[in-house]
Amino acid sequence: MSEGMMSVAYIGATILFILALGGLSRQDTAIRGNYFGMTGMFLALVATISGVVTANYFILIAGLGIGGGAGLVLARRVEMTAMPELIAILHSLVGLAAVLVGFANFLDHGNSLIGAEKSIHDVETYLGILIGALTFSGSIVAYLKLSAKLSGKPLLLPGRHFFNLGLLLASIGLCVLFVSQSAAGGGSLPLILMTIIALVFGVHMVMAIGGADMPVVVSMLNSYSGWAAAATGFMLNNDLLIVVGALVGSSGAILSFIMCRAMNRKFLAVIAGGFGTSSGTAGTGSVGDVGDVQAVQANEVAEMLLGAKEVMIIPGYGMAVAQAQHTVYEITRKLRDKNINVRFGIHPVAGRMPGHMNVLLAEAKVPYDIVFELDEINGDFPNVDVSIVIGANDIVNPAAEEEPDSPIAGMPVLQCWKGKTSVVLKRSMATGYAGVDNPLFYKENSRMLFGDARDTLEEVLKNLN
Repeated sequence: MSEGMMSVAYIGATILFILALGGLSRQDTAIRGNYFGMTGMFLALVATISGVVTANYFILIAGLGIGGGAGLVLARRVEMTAMPELIAILHSLVGLAAVLVGFANFLDHGNSLIGAEKSIHDVETYLGILIGALTFSGSIVAYLKLSAKLSGKPLLLPGRHFFNLGLLLASIGLCVLFVSQSAAGGGSLPLILMTIIALVFGVHMVMAIGGADMPVVVSMLNSYSGWAAAATGFMLNNDLLIVVGALVGSSGAILSFIMCRAMNRKFLAVIAGGFGTSSGTAGTGSVGDVGDVQAVQANEVAEMLLGAKEVMIIPGYGMAVAQAQHTVYEITRKLRDKNINVRFGIHPVAGRMPGHMNVLLAEAKVPYDIVFELDEINGDFPNVDVSIVIGANDIVNPAAEEEPDSPIAGMPVLQCWKGKTSVVLKRSMATGYAGVDNPLFYKENSRMLFGDARDTLEEVLKNLN
């Protein structure tokens, strides 16, 4: 492929990637956005293989086959509930690729750059490896936390801010040393030391972030993986990789900002250390005990729903764990057939990643036009007859508004307690990821339906029938 044709293909791929991002911003266009992205990636691969690669085709095709096969298997086998873990581990692979490409680029003795041009190229290589190593180790820890192989409780080391500052200063000093040594034909030792520091920083950064902040972590690591790809593009002098990396990095950064705003959190505060604790631990601000709650049975919940005109369903991670989304859809369909208005209220940080609940509901074929975000729906709760809270905790916690000293104070929440009745589905009275008790459970207009969400909702569905 000629250089001109390759440039045209790269421009076409870039346009498709931009259209993909635009499509993914809405539920009803997300599938189309995915197709745009896949088409753009296919076009970019074909253009690169035919226009840039000149040798080692067997190794390249073998790598594509192994990677594509692994991706296909994962796409078929991984449940929607495990999507956050899958995304985290895929981010780690992007970071690892940036590290490997950076070292390969550094060891390329055929590089003929000299003077300032070489110094700039060395800085690009250094930054690419640094961001890649940080993304790799941080994503591994995020995967372990999301898959419950590590506790969601933040690891807050004494003097952790000074520790992070020391790592940053060491990285800057090693960069200066690397550039100066690289000009004389060396630089491997500073590069290796920086890689170790970046790996340590990635681990420490995510370990210090609590479970309640994990949606921000996922979007943040997505941003890091994009910047790692952009740095790799500078290393390889590949315009498409630079543009795509910048698109992913900037969109991930914007998403992180949106997530932080939804939680009334500052981005730097999240990076410095989260407030989450592992699920099920005793929280602060206890306002009651099990004896104070009003428990109900599935048949009673069915009667409430049949007698309602306005129903709001609020899904949380508990719905994902129980894989109850399909039963939720069947209940929704039954109620709508009886002319009961059913809507869904989605908190921006519900679940383990941004849009987690939207993805699950889309998988269950819940209509897009009855799914609303927090700011669209919060004012309607006084008119809601029954709110069904499925496995959510912190996102419906009145303590965010009523207790100034609460760890989640100021965080916008879905105000379901302002409706006539709230029915909360939970396995137990355990706290959520923020580790604080929830006054919602003890309010006079709240009812608790204990048990596995899918089992209890199936009982509700039977009673509706």
